[in-house]
Amino acid sequence: MDGVIGRHNPSEFRRKVLDLVASGRRVAQVAADLDISEQVIYTWRRQELVDTGQLPGTTSVDNAELVAARRRIAELEAEVAVHRRAAELLKESSTPTDGTRRSR
Repeated sequence: MDGVIGRHNPSEFRRKVLDLVASGRRVAQVAADLDISEQVIYTWRRQELVDTGQLPGTTSVDNAELVAARRRIAELEAEVAVHRRAAELLKESSTPTDGTRRSR
């Protein structure tokens, strides 16, 4: 049955697993047939309920946006750190060390 569902596309695989459960197949049987954990199926089913507004929680779309935003924030923080360090280095290189002013 693995070949029928095709694990090469995770979202398609998840959709077909959830369709099997929705059609009345027992979670334990689907999990055993496809060699995946029952907990994974329950997690997918819960997320589907959140995504369709049947349960409160963070939707998949919102979660993806949060992940992207956090990644971008981390990139910007790293960029700011580089600029701060560069400014410190430039300040150090332009400050006279012996207390006298540099001549132009």
